[in-house]
Amino acid sequence: MTIVDNAIYKDGQRILAPTSLQETFEQCKRLGGMAWVGLYRPDEAELQEVAHELNLHELAVEDALVGGQRAKLERYDDDRFFVLIPARYLDETETVEFGELNVFVGNDFVVTVRHSEVPDLSRVRRHLEEQQSDLLSAGTSAVVHGILDSVVDDYFPVAEGLENDIAEIEDEIFAGDGNVTRRIYELSREVVGFQRAIRSLPHMLETMIEHLEGDPGKVEVLRKLRDVHDHTVQLDDRVTSMRTMLEHALELDSTLTSKKLAEVSVAQNEQVKRISSWAAIIFAPQLVGSIYGMNFDLMPELHWVWGYPFALALMLAVALTLFVLFRKNDWL
Repeated sequence: MTIVDNAIYKDGQRILAPTSLQETFEQCKRLGGMAWVGLYRPDEAELQEVAHELNLHELAVEDALVGGQRAKLERYDDDRFFVLIPARYLDETETVEFGELNVFVGNDFVVTVRHSEVPDLSRVRRHLEEQQSDLLSAGTSAVVHGILDSVVDDYFPVAEGLENDIAEIEDEIFAGDGNVTRRIYELSREVVGFQRAIRSLPHMLETMIEHLEGDPGKVEVLRKLRDVHDHTVQLDDRVTSMRTMLEHALELDSTLTSKKLAEVSVAQNEQVKRISSWAAIIFAPQLVGSIYGMNFDLMPELHWVWGYPFALALMLAVALTLFVLFRKNDWL
């Protein structure tokens, strides 16, 4: 069994660390405490064993096995099933890595099924055991808060990393980087994935807060859940702003690209006009010269004394006339 940690808690204290799941659930019922079991990438047989012991709903188990779910909260009788999408920003590649965390919550148990490296639930467990034992005495709701708080806290470095990438893209757009369009598209996909991870969290937390209101033993948990809720709303607003900025960046890149193409086209047209003008100027003397160079006996100017100067003057006159006309029309 891929058990990362397995413990029984009572009154906020870790009282037992059983060596097997069967012992865990038996001792939990006997002692009247709360079991917290952490699993890392269990296979189907292992998860089905846990489901059998805790009578977990088959649909929730299927979601945990298949993966690829959206962030959500489902209720099955007295049990709740959370799907969370943790994320972390990788500085080396400037990309966002998404994972999946499934949490089964009952009246006296919490089972976490982790499919990624984040979040570090051992850190959450140590923090609750060492610094928030009073909060942990509230039971499963305190554990759920700790997990949600850790996932949401990990979102903030991701948001900062994405915002820095977007700022870099703005500089690349004005610098004329040819690969910026691809980068905008890649960032847009990451932002959409990040939004999918966050979008459901405010509603999930509102549902939890509503469920716990009126319970005198959960006052501190409620306060902390409201704080996490505020953070999720802030993150959702930031992600919405990111999408808007990326849309504007894509429009700006498209506009600048079109402007650049138009400028290139205008420059090419100017070159074509100049080339055409000089070609016409050069062609006129060649036409006169080619006619007078045929040397037919019956040509009227062939034996004329002023024929040669006249031909040269005609060539020069035509060339100068064309030059003046083209210059006047701003072709040269």
